Amino acid sequence: MKKLLLPALLTTALAACSSDPATNASVGDNVDGNNNKVESVNVQPNAGGRSTSPELSGLSQGSVYFDYDSFVIRAEGRPVINSNARYLNQNRGTKVLIQGNTDERGSHEYNLALGQKRANAVRQALKLLGVRDEQVEAVSLGKEKPRCFEVSESCYAQNRRGDFNYQ
Repeated sequence: MKKLLLPALLTTALAACSSDPATNASVGDNVDGNNNKVESVNVQPNAGGRSTSPELSGLSQGSVYFDYDSFVIRAEGRPVINSNARYLNQNRGTKVLIQGNTDERGSHEYNLALGQKRANAVRQALKLLGVRDEQVEAVSLGKEKPRCFEVSESCYAQNRRGDFNYQ
C-alpha cells in the first residue's frame, strides 16, 4: 500500500502542476480532471499555535492527525485545511511552518523520517490548493514534542500530528 501511495501522490502533484489550480478548489476536490483526489486532513484546534495577524485570529490553525505508522492524510477536517490554504493564498507574504510529530514508539531516526513525511504531506495538500512553495516550510520534530505523556493509544493518537505554526 505504501509503495503505491508515493507514485499516486507524485502523479497527482505533477498533474496539478500542469495547470493553475481552481480558485475554489477544496481538499478532496478533483483538481486535475482525471478523478485524482487530493488527500484530506483531520484538523483539531492547536493550543500551541500562535498568531501575529489579526486576520488569522479567527482561523483555526490546527493540527493534522495521522494513523499509526502512516503519513496518509485522513478525510476529516476539510474546512480547516481549506481555510488555511485560502488564508495563505490571500496573504502571499504570510508563511507557515508545518511541524511533523510522532508518538514515542519507534527509533529516533525512524520517527524523524516519519515526522518529515507527515509535514511534507500537509505541505503538499496546501500546495495543491495553490499555496506558494515559499510560504510553507515542513520540518520534523519526531517524538521530541509530545502533547500527551501517558502510555495509551488515545495519548499516542494526540502525538501523531502535523502542527500549523504561523510565523
